[in-house]
Amino acid sequence: MRGCIFDLDGTLTNTLESLTYSVNLTMKEMGLPSITMDQCRRFVGEGARKLIERTLRACGDENLSRLEEGLKVYGRIFHDNCTYHVTPYDGITEMLGDLRAMGIRLAVLSNKPHGQAVDVVRQIFGEGVFDFVQGQSEELPRKPDPAGVLYLLDKMGVKKEDCVYVGDSEVDVATARAAGVTELAVTWGFRSRQVLEEAGATVLIDHPGELVDFLRSRG
Repeated sequence: MRGCIFDLDGTLTNTLESLTYSVNLTMKEMGLPSITMDQCRRFVGEGARKLIERTLRACGDENLSRLEEGLKVYGRIFHDNCTYHVTPYDGITEMLGDLRAMGIRLAVLSNKPHGQAVDVVRQIFGEGVFDFVQGQSEELPRKPDPAGVLYLLDKMGVKKEDCVYVGDSEVDVATARAAGVTELAVTWGFRSRQVLEEAGATVLIDHPGELVDFLRSRG
């Protein structure tokens, strides 16, 4: 294995508090009720539009009549709060150091808007840890479309068979499958082990150190 592509939210960083906080500030500004952190956990994973769609429906706007308004307000609020109380999961920093020492090329592929994805990675991990960071943009369709993975493979100069994609959701499992790379699901993120297994995940890990062992076992 020569390359490793990571999802961001729920995989490398615990961003649930920042997402819930930003969503609820959005709903407050729009005069709508708030959602719980558990609801937000279930709503995330497929980009900002899906998050706001699901939130509006939960708050009573079944026809999504205020979707464009919500996206505009959320975009502004989340821009200012994308690192609010965000932390790396236990063991992530050490795991990334081990992978770099092994010569593994590292990238992030997120459905978070590109600018915010870059900001979070830079502020939480600093410069020089990841070779590339790619968030949602107009140029690349969001996951589970494989375009982002294929784009990063090309940028890293890594073949499909030499790369593992690591994520915490059913969207990530589908992304890896669509791209033809090895998929690995983590159980510490936003989805339960049961959800991941039902999505077809075949390799699951409970701690970041297990990823290092997995890659070493693959040579």
